[in-house]
Amino acid sequence: SLSAVIAKGDTDEAIGKLKVVSLLESLPGVGKVKARGIMTEVGIAESRRVRGLGPHQTTALVERFG
Repeated sequence: SLSAVIAKGDTDEAIGKLKVVSLLESLPGVGKVKARGIMTEVGIAESRRVRGLGPHQTTALVERFG
């Protein structure tokens, strides 16, 4: 699940350095346009990496995708 991947980003270097837009695009039913729209809606910069997500951003993504 998305919440497990984000949590693992704190300890796993590869996941922590992964761009959030790439993570969202890897989810089923989410393409480039939808991923960027979600990030804009939540207030996440396109250059943000998984380890750099704030608590409100993480909560918003987990509520949306589980």
